[in-house]
Amino acid sequence: MPDLPLITVLNGPNLNMLGLRQPHIYGDATLDDVEALCADTADRLGLAIDFRQTNGEGELVSWVQETRGRSQGIVINAGGYTMTSVALLDALLACEVPTIEVHITNMQKREEFRHNSLVAKAVVGSISGLGIYGYALALQALANILEEGA
Repeated sequence: MPDLPLITVLNGPNLNMLGLRQPHIYGDATLDDVEALCADTADRLGLAIDFRQTNGEGELVSWVQETRGRSQGIVINAGGYTMTSVALLDALLACEVPTIEVHITNMQKREEFRHNSLVAKAVVGSISGLGIYGYALALQALANILEEGA
């Protein structure tokens, strides 16, 4: 059986608190639920995933850098680093793999400081406001991108 295309699914700060942190905003799903959804979706699409979460900006940047030459795509929910991290933007630009940005909530309906994503400048697409199902849609989009490039 040939190796499956690897998609790295990265989650930034506070996503480990899903299901506990402001469920009226983020919902009741936990990060374990997100990982299970990604695993099921990847299996259906013929993809492998490497699912990770960190609260540290430097670690997230290092993980993005590791994708170069290793992964065929990235799904990233950078959490609060979305609006603030030039280092993360630079790492995404340097890794040169198709990347989809995901946000559980609709950032445009939230506080104004959340409206400008630095990460968006380095991604092929963004999914925002569809809850955890945005991750499944991102994996589907990457599967399509990889199939078109084959």
